[in-house]
Amino acid sequence: MVRFPLLSVISLLSNYSIIIYESSSPSINPSKVKQVSWSPRAFVYEGFLTDQECNHLISLAKSELKRSAVTDNESGEGKLSKVQTSSEMFIPKGKDPIVAGIEDKIALWTFLPEENGEDMQVLRYEQGQRYDPYYDYFVDEINIAEGGHRIATVLLYLSNVAKGGETVFPAAEKSPHHISSTSDDDLSGCAKKGISVKPRKGDALLFFSLYPNAIPDPSSVLGGCPVIEGEKWLATKWIHDKTLGSAGDDCIDENENCERWAASGECSRYPEYMVGTPKSPGYCRRSCQLC
Repeated sequence: MVRFPLLSVISLLSNYSIIIYESSSPSINPSKVKQVSWSPRAFVYEGFLTDQECNHLISLAKSELKRSAVTDNESGEGKLSKVQTSSEMFIPKGKDPIVAGIEDKIALWTFLPEENGEDMQVLRYEQGQRYDPYYDYFVDEINIAEGGHRIATVLLYLSNVAKGGETVFPAAEKSPHHISSTSDDDLSGCAKKGISVKPRKGDALLFFSLYPNAIPDPSSVLGGCPVIEGEKWLATKWIHDKTLGSAGDDCIDENENCERWAASGECSRYPEYMVGTPKSPGYCRRSCQLC
């Protein structure tokens, strides 16, 4: 399992372009990472997955697909909605060596701990199916209290799409360094309503739903354009700002470096992560003398 000091991650997120070009991992090729947007922070890794990995995820999902559900803002429960019309299933972390290898690769690229990630969601969009604009961060108190915010999302494109099916950020601001790899003629009308990414088998899209200070970024709203021709297969990996399944209400340290970080003043410099809030406790509550 790959682990990274959390505050080192947070201090680097404000300049993500440095992260992707300083990675020395032999399984990550920084030259394949392209900036899509700086508001929200979004990046595409071309050829992140092999054909074998894409086909394997599809084969695991095919026999277990069911109608996609969205999170209800009041109850925190999943519910059927006309907003998302795809089919889905979830693959448990570490289900087999290929899935475990993909999880490792995501952690290496994003510099975010595997234990902060949800199970991988595999989706199929058939002709006409879509996902209307939505946010990946939570607005309901139940999900925030249980697992914290979703800080980042990785979308893994498992198939090519003949036409349509783009991921679009309608509120994104174009960066002066942004160069689209897709001409307007290749995009659907939906995709032209913002900065968009055309699904290509093996590519991965990483975007951050929170600012580096853990405040939700409204420019991260995104949608899945209707599939016009063909079929779209996609895997979603949501990554939270805290370890999932941890005892959030206990006054404990969740990282072996907490004592050292607290001694150097990180409790006041990074209160969102060190101390947290009553609804989303931080990682180093004991070292920050909360008990």
